[in-house]
Amino acid sequence: MKSSVRMGRVLGVSLRIHWTVPLLVMLFGYSLGSQTLPARIPDQPGATYTVAGLAGALLLLVSLLAHEAAHAVTARRKGIQVQSITLWALGGMTQMGKPRTAGAAFLIAVSGPFTSLVVGAVALAAGIGLDTLSGWSVPAAVLLWLGWVNLVLAVFNLLPAAPLDGGRVVQALTWWRTGDQDRAERAAARGGQVLGVLLIGVGWIAVLRGALSGLWLAVIGFFVMVVASAEHRSARLAPALRGLRAADAMSSPVETCQDWLTVRRCVDDVAVRTRHSTLALIDFEGRPSGLLHLPHLARVPAPQRETLRVRDVATPWTRCTTCAPDDLLAEVLEKLSPGRGLPILVTDGQHLAGIITAHDISRIVQRHTLRGTEGP
Repeated sequence: MKSSVRMGRVLGVSLRIHWTVPLLVMLFGYSLGSQTLPARIPDQPGATYTVAGLAGALLLLVSLLAHEAAHAVTARRKGIQVQSITLWALGGMTQMGKPRTAGAAFLIAVSGPFTSLVVGAVALAAGIGLDTLSGWSVPAAVLLWLGWVNLVLAVFNLLPAAPLDGGRVVQALTWWRTGDQDRAERAAARGGQVLGVLLIGVGWIAVLRGALSGLWLAVIGFFVMVVASAEHRSARLAPALRGLRAADAMSSPVETCQDWLTVRRCVDDVAVRTRHSTLALIDFEGRPSGLLHLPHLARVPAPQRETLRVRDVATPWTRCTTCAPDDLLAEVLEKLSPGRGLPILVTDGQHLAGIITAHDISRIVQRHTLRGTEGP
């Protein structure tokens, strides 16, 4: 996910925090400290409510991390590579490869809600016990709130629509029943699109009736609809890519530019003559060194164009997406990480063999559709 910052590793998996996470902590901390706790336990000092609200919000963040970590751990036990866990305002996302069997997909899907159910049950039991045995009413109330939130989170995530875990469960069961993974993915994604529209509608109806909390529901619905639509497109794309290698999709030869040229010289000698919006950069020894997006040149101020080198405004090689000609195209696209998308540079050792752009992928899909081999 874009606009997220890497914060270290959890259980060997890269952990990223989206900029909206502080908003999540403040929102739930404020709601818990200013409304929920005062209503349940009145006549406490304001500082007590503030600290308890912040503690509850942080505990909720930890429980969200536990939910996503369960997905990651289960996936790795099934031999699936996990790229990262990202926490953000609407929960969390675990980026991983595709399960190879319906059974693995099912176990990965249910592991998150099961963890939330366990966390919720433990928090509720701890809250009840703490209140009964010690009389610590404020900490007990925070634990009870945390327990109920996790139970609601588990139930909501089990709704039968992608990208929610319930959608993954439906996808796994459909895959197991029909043997068609692509069909199962499309069905789950369509369910997500329908659910997203329903959540948006219910949210706005709630807002029109004076319940501002409906905005949150509408935002969740919008997110579900957008992600489900993307997954539906991906599911339609999968049959077209199956069995293809990177060499089958790449455009070759690649138009290049020397990375030591000034911006002015690149514009005059290369950019105005090319039909492409992206150029591969090469160094003095002819090795690829980066990727130059021509729109970036237009943003360079005129006084700097005489001295600034194109490598200074290009994407460096270390941040480019690369693959080998024999790599499976579907696996290459599946491993695209935040900040590293298309185009993809195809390299054979230190030799630049070709480039894969969005246009190349679109052309493959069009050819596949013309053959009439895509399912419903």
